[in-house]
Amino acid sequence: MPMVIRNRILQIDVEFGSLLAAAWTMSHVQHETVTFTGHVQGVGFRYATMQVAHEFEVSGFVSNLTDGRVHLEIEGKERDVGDFVDALEERMHGYIRMTQRESERREPLFAGFEIR
Repeated sequence: MPMVIRNRILQIDVEFGSLLAAAWTMSHVQHETVTFTGHVQGVGFRYATMQVAHEFEVSGFVSNLTDGRVHLEIEGKERDVGDFVDALEERMHGYIRMTQRESERREPLFAGFEIR
């Protein structure tokens, strides 16, 4: 195979790989599962979470767990998700003893934000 054709095939292969990577990035969002421990139930934590969510382009839900913790599922752009959790921790810092965060990139599952 002539060198020109081989180089063009490699160029197309690289361009296609870049397009696939861009499409994957566009179709996936940052997702975090967050669990808050402390005095986080009965203090308006879920309502405050809803208020903070309106300040960012995020989707998901917040709910109380039976063991007294609060569970948060949040997704959006990586910066929005991180800034959202940081803002929530800052607003509710007197009630939170510990925050556990797990992150991944995946296809979006939520539309809007709700209290469950």
